[in-house]
Amino acid sequence: MLLFWELNPRLPDDVIITADSGSAANWYARDLKFRTGMRGSLSGTLATMGAGVPYAIGAKFAHPDRPVIAFVGDGAMQMNGLAELITMKRYASEWTDQRLIVAVLHNNDLNQVLPEMSYAAFARSIGLDGIEVDKPEDIGPAWDRALKAAGPVVLDVRCDPDIPPIPPHADFEQMKDAAEAIIKGDPDASGIVRKGLKTKAQELFARGKD
Repeated sequence: MLLFWELNPRLPDDVIITADSGSAANWYARDLKFRTGMRGSLSGTLATMGAGVPYAIGAKFAHPDRPVIAFVGDGAMQMNGLAELITMKRYASEWTDQRLIVAVLHNNDLNQVLPEMSYAAFARSIGLDGIEVDKPEDIGPAWDRALKAAGPVVLDVRCDPDIPPIPPHADFEQMKDAAEAIIKGDPDASGIVRKGLKTKAQELFARGKD
């Protein structure tokens, strides 16, 4: 979530933001603060993996003079996002504003497709800029660097896989049912439940102060 909050004060007025399905879509919807003039795009059914980077490339062709940011999970990045980085490299010179930032939520949590790899290193291998982010305090400076770059950038951001995307208005019964389901079927259940409750408590505390 910090990845999204740190971006808010840095968002260009004319930015276009896309997000893939999964946790990227949850934090996009809950934590980004859009201002007038900004545009955003999601999968229409919120269930199509692999749409985030192609949407961002489409946005660059429609609006080559505007910066674009895509939020993508590492599973979707391995499904087709890596190949689309090659597309970005091929066409970036045709865009007036060449900034296209792909922020990868790197948590190795989609078991079907995830051998460990560096997305930033892959980006650098094809001539794009790649930035690794391993510490919370590095997120803000990484955004500053990416937004000042002359061309496309991949932010490879290590994220905690145990943070569940709890809905903002979940009541106690919904949270209890979710916790019970997780405990029955997830080997990392204790961490997910503990961090989910902590996140919800912080959210309620912040709402109370408002």
